[in-house]
Amino acid sequence: MHEIIMATHNLDKVEEVRGILNKHRLLSLHDLNLMGEIPETGNTLFENALLKVKAIYKMTGRACLADDTGLEVNALSGDPGVYSARYAGDNATPTQNINKLLKEMEGVNDRTATFRTILAYMNEFGQYRFFEGSVDGIITEFPLGDSGFGYDPVFVPNGYDLTFALMPSELKNEISHRKRALEEFQKYFDLMQLA
Repeated sequence: MHEIIMATHNLDKVEEVRGILNKHRLLSLHDLNLMGEIPETGNTLFENALLKVKAIYKMTGRACLADDTGLEVNALSGDPGVYSARYAGDNATPTQNINKLLKEMEGVNDRTATFRTILAYMNEFGQYRFFEGSVDGIITEFPLGDSGFGYDPVFVPNGYDLTFALMPSELKNEISHRKRALEEFQKYFDLMQLA
């Protein structure tokens, strides 16, 4: 089983990724007692994912994964986007971010949005590659559900009538943006193992 470090302390995210990438032994920064969250100072999801994976590789010299995910709301010109985690401020809670989003969306008819994940993988030789996954949906008028994390209580993916936060984790993990990015990574990884 291949061991990969996931560049996050977010245990909810780690559990979600472990459920998808079950061919690998996934370690979090928490497991390794490594530094706090890596500052996301990039202007794009790609830049932030790469910043994180480079920082962990520099510290460990081991294969690592990092992702940056943004909720892109069409009526808000793609916001919160790269600033999704700190939409209501640098130390904002998910609830504060959701409340700000819903305030911005008051009276807005176009509630379409896209959840986008950019995944960066760096192998043990310091070579990196990006993988992308996205899912389209709509923003609800108020939060629904207690599962998941981030904006999950206000996002209903197309083709469903439940928010991500109302779905069983097995269903969310089958259709999520992160799942799609991780599937692309797994295909690449499997090909590299055959080469």
